[in-house]
Amino acid sequence: MRQKWMSAALAAALFWGLAVSAWAAAPPNSIRVNSYKGNSLEIGERSGLIIGPSGAAYTVTSSDPDTVAVEQVLTFWVAVAKSEGTAEITAANRAGEYGTLTLTVAAADPAPSAGKDSAGLTDNLEIRLEMIRLINQARTANGVSELSVNEALMNAAQTCSDRRYTWHHSQEECQAAKDAGYPYGFGDNLTVFTGTANAAQRAVDNWISSPGHFETMIDPACDCIGVGVTQYDGITYCFMFVGIPNSVNFYA
Repeated sequence: MRQKWMSAALAAALFWGLAVSAWAAAPPNSIRVNSYKGNSLEIGERSGLIIGPSGAAYTVTSSDPDTVAVEQVLTFWVAVAKSEGTAEITAANRAGEYGTLTLTVAAADPAPSAGKDSAGLTDNLEIRLEMIRLINQARTANGVSELSVNEALMNAAQTCSDRRYTWHHSQEECQAAKDAGYPYGFGDNLTVFTGTANAAQRAVDNWISSPGHFETMIDPACDCIGVGVTQYDGITYCFMFVGIPNSVNFYA
């Protein structure tokens, strides 16, 4: 009897030892996964996925593609809401690190949404995400942390680019951030150029080559970012808003 008890105890100890080893070997949940439109989507909506750290290659999967499918568009991933329910999105890199995001899909609102005069938020999403990737790349190269995407600043920056400003309108920019729901102060860059090709690279290159704009872009006090891109009549208008936590928007 004692021998049987000892055998059972050894078996249990071996089981728990293997389990602990498996848990210890599990890859860390170190990848950031966010949805541009938030964690709740309506059927038929598409939302860009913001995955960090930037610059790496990721494989993205959905736990339920019939509810939320994922598609790769150029170098970006997009979540597509298919039916009501919940799905977990997982992004993994070649090192085995991963991150997850839970998306909930609801029935579409029958009321029509207000249209925009120029390109909508998602129409330019690929350009805007590429701008953010390049900005974070420049920050990393200069020893400062990457910026997470802030939806309020994304909306504020797009509002300002849609107005096709060719110089800064400080009060209007601050009001746009306040109206979008960002509660703190921020830094911002603007660039305007002729042509629409390679817009993200051209915008970031313009800011890198201008000392004042470059300092705003790599400011270590900032913790989040939003960008806007509007292309109209062959001209590209780009805004970058970088949030500064616990600072003050004097027009708020």
